[in-house]
Amino acid sequence: MSRLRTRSSVAAVSGHAGAAPAAEDQVLLSVEYGDVGQALARLSPEMRAVIQAVVLDGLSAREAAQLLHVPVSSVKTRLYRARAHLRAALAEGSS
Repeated sequence: MSRLRTRSSVAAVSGHAGAAPAAEDQVLLSVEYGDVGQALARLSPEMRAVIQAVVLDGLSAREAAQLLHVPVSSVKTRLYRARAHLRAALAEGSS
């Protein structure tokens, strides 16, 4: 009986045909290929790196600064500007 439970839980995790994609996978696909992905592609590499570190990877500004080898103030400025650019690009695309 426990073997059956193990098999069904493994099948659900491995994503066999017929299983619905996880919500996280759907969000990541929309980030990569949807309007957000296009807006991200238009950002400068510096802004994109900060967005990825802070928003997608969940790092703090301090952690992102250490990862990117820039001051914390630069991370905060780039994040502010990147969000403004993304907001404008997404508003432009939806109208």
